[in-house]
Amino acid sequence: MLVRDPDGLSPLLVELRDAVARELHAQLALRAERIELADVPEVAYQVTLRVDETLRHGRPGR
Repeated sequence: MLVRDPDGLSPLLVELRDAVARELHAQLALRAERIELADVPEVAYQVTLRVDETLRHGRPGR
C-alpha cells in the first residue's frame, strides 16, 4: 500500500504537483508575476517539459 499525503495524493502525484508548482513559480518570476494570455501555450509547454522530466528521472536533485 502506498502512503498518501494529507491531500490524498499518491507519492507520484505529489511529485507531479510539486513539479508543476515549481515551473509555474519559475514562469511567473520570468514574466514579472504575470502570465499574459498569449504566453499560456509557452508556459504550458514548459510545464509539460517539467512533468516529463519528473516522470522520466524523478525529482531533480534527488
